Amino acid sequence: MKSLKVGLVALALLAGVGHASAQEIQIKFAHVGEPDSLFADVAQEYAKRANEKLAGEAKVVVYGSSQLGGDSELLKKLKLGTVDLALPSTVMSSVAPQFALFEMPYLIADRDHMAKVRDEVVRPQLYPVAESRGYHIIGVWENGFRQITNNVRPIKTPADLSGIKLRVPQGVWRVEMFKSYGANPSPMALSEVFVALQTGAMDGQENPLVQTYASRLQEVQKYLSLSDHIYTPAFVTAGMSWNRLPQHVRDVLQETAVEMEPYALEQGAKLDEETLAKMRDAGLQINEVDRQAFIDASKPVYDKFIKDVDGGQEMLDKVRELQPAS
Repeated sequence: MKSLKVGLVALALLAGVGHASAQEIQIKFAHVGEPDSLFADVAQEYAKRANEKLAGEAKVVVYGSSQLGGDSELLKKLKLGTVDLALPSTVMSSVAPQFALFEMPYLIADRDHMAKVRDEVVRPQLYPVAESRGYHIIGVWENGFRQITNNVRPIKTPADLSGIKLRVPQGVWRVEMFKSYGANPSPMALSEVFVALQTGAMDGQENPLVQTYASRLQEVQKYLSLSDHIYTPAFVTAGMSWNRLPQHVRDVLQETAVEMEPYALEQGAKLDEETLAKMRDAGLQINEVDRQAFIDASKPVYDKFIKDVDGGQEMLDKVRELQPAS
């Protein structure tokens, strides 16, 4: 009787193990984009494609709208392993100074140029830097070309930014750049920006058009100045939990992240065009900036990058070498 009981217990334990091993692994993928943003679009398409390939072995679950925290908090959660994937952009310059490459104004000419930079600069040079800081990048998507909105005046030259309280993303480089233009920049989480603009705590902000529109910032802004001052990529990034995932799951997640790269660029271009029309319909006053005036005013931020970032000049030279012939 005793041996029968022992056998039954053993069978129950084995059944329990079998049940546990069959449980689906949940991959938490967090980002700050609102519904209908480029982040939300690409992340959801990524989850759909990855989950089809994983076929129940694991499931990517997307948490947008800063549900699991802003960019800085998500970087911490990647380190802790409480979030599996995130989509940091500008904030990566706080991880390592080399990522400030994408804080240099008017460096990326267009999306074809960015695709070359991704393959010939980001993967070979910036992936290892991130790895050394505990972050594993598996793909490079898009945040996009950034534009300025505000409630004070149209921005045509850097002088027009004088005294304007401008929300910028977290990270020191955008602050440096807009200070050099004469603005009064303040870093702030994206989730806080609408109220800051609505209450007048901030006069303006800068973001890609799609991010601005999806965050409803056009409802509390008067002027849209098409500056294209910076192109920001978004990095599909894993952290502490990455090596705990089964190899096949990691392979699928990485392969699908790379597969999504052209999609992100195509959707970014398409949504820019559509969103500009929506901004016009929303009643924003839209103007072009004096691009050369901004380029001329950007020298101090380039000088700082070359001085402060190891290998900065070499990276700039490589990116410029990849620029399309004018």
